[in-house]
Amino acid sequence: MKLYDSLIKFVEQKLGPVAGKLGSQRHIGALRDGFLVAMPFIIVGSFILIFANPPFAADTTNTFGRIWLDFVAAHRATIVMPWTMSMGIMSLFITMGVAQSLAKSYKMDQVGAAALSVMTFLLVAAPEKGWALPLNHFGGTGIFTALLSAYYSVELTRFLKERNITIRMPEQVPPAIAASFALLIPVLTIFLTAYPLSLFLQANFGMQIPDAVMMLFSPLVSASNSLPAIIGALLLCQLLWFAGIHGANIVVGILSPIFLTNIAGNAAAYAAGEPLPNLFTQPFWDFYIFIGGAGATLALVILMSFSKATHLRSVGRMSALPGLFQINEPVMFGAPVVMNATLFLPFVLAPVVNAVIAYIAVNTGLVDRAIAVTPWTTPALIGAAWGAGWVLKASILTAVLMVIDVLIYYPFFKVYEKQVLAEENAVAASQTVAPVEGGQQVTA
Repeated sequence: MKLYDSLIKFVEQKLGPVAGKLGSQRHIGALRDGFLVAMPFIIVGSFILIFANPPFAADTTNTFGRIWLDFVAAHRATIVMPWTMSMGIMSLFITMGVAQSLAKSYKMDQVGAAALSVMTFLLVAAPEKGWALPLNHFGGTGIFTALLSAYYSVELTRFLKERNITIRMPEQVPPAIAASFALLIPVLTIFLTAYPLSLFLQANFGMQIPDAVMMLFSPLVSASNSLPAIIGALLLCQLLWFAGIHGANIVVGILSPIFLTNIAGNAAAYAAGEPLPNLFTQPFWDFYIFIGGAGATLALVILMSFSKATHLRSVGRMSALPGLFQINEPVMFGAPVVMNATLFLPFVLAPVVNAVIAYIAVNTGLVDRAIAVTPWTTPALIGAAWGAGWVLKASILTAVLMVIDVLIYYPFFKVYEKQVLAEENAVAASQTVAPVEGGQQVTA
């Protein structure tokens, strides 16, 4: 218990305040919220990618598979175009969303900020050639540049505005016109700063800014695919959650650029018929590590649903449907799991075991790597298969992990159930025996 108390003290006094500041930090919040703008396009684009690459061998004799393959072969360019215009240009949507969210936090013009961010990104990532814009940096390789473009354009505009370096129009001028004139100097400043830097890199190093940015971030992206990095991220998430802080909002917010960069790399390789390079993706996090939510609590919900304790049984059944869709706040605060010393070890151990087993299964090729982004609220058995391109092996792995999670939670759950039953019996006994006049007691 001393170790447990020390750990909780560390989380509450050291880690908690830092996490709280990170969670409320406007740039991290803008990153988290801005990615949501791109998510519908990425999810629909994932559907198109899977449809454009049928899960059948090229020489299949299956009638349905043969029809599907022949249809795609005849119309591939037409079929792939929606993917190119959605998931294929995700960085464009991301830079707009992040800039809009950051500008909103500063109470600045959101539409102008989004437009300025797009211009900045296009200026450094897509230099025009022959009246055409190259799209090679609009996908996963441009995500970090998209973020930097959003941050730079918004912060530059704020810097100039705070120092009154702007064009002010008379009050009689309509707000929309005044806002457009206010952007003139930020636009000019970006042309005089970001564009020369882009030209310098192209002239002296033969690379564009997205290439240089990816070179800087490549060690981080590569490290994200390692087991220690995965376990480190999930442990941080678990410790924050256990202390009552929404760890996923903080950790996943920071990991989002890596998730999308990795999934975009896999999608591009899949479309080209090449080996998939990245293991650590959002489907891996959601549907292998955190089945039912942080702590892999769907296993706990299953056990609670059949508990002898009335409280646990009620909370378990109430939490079953949300847990199926990866929402576990009801069980986290209803059981509760938060600050529950009895459930601390399985709450941390189950995701770690899931990560290790899933890492081995995916890294050895036993289960396919993810190629599609899926809504995090997708039931795990469906989401795992969907993310891997509708591969049944992914669902089987998730099912196996769920069984293991139940086995991990079971002994600790029984101890906790015994504690709750004792409390319920004590309350029942106090309610069934009531004092009466004369010092005698009768059954109520």
